[in-house]
Amino acid sequence: MPIAFVLINTEIGAEEEVLKQLQSMPAVKEAYAVYGVYDIVAKVEAENMEKLKEIVSWNIRRLEKVRSTLTMLVMSPST
Repeated sequence: MPIAFVLINTEIGAEEEVLKQLQSMPAVKEAYAVYGVYDIVAKVEAENMEKLKEIVSWNIRRLEKVRSTLTMLVMSPST
């Protein structure tokens, strides 16, 4: 099962709103507001790479107050 960590920048003050939207998405297994260059880190899982790409491109990146994202694909899940 493909996994990705998505680093997200939001509009100023929209972190909690975007975090709640992410947490309502079934593919988002974990999401946290963080301090630093990015505002939110989300762990996303999907049944295949095409679905993972679709979730990031069409669901996460299209949220109204998301300004930018950086997606890191997991090479192999730890056991």
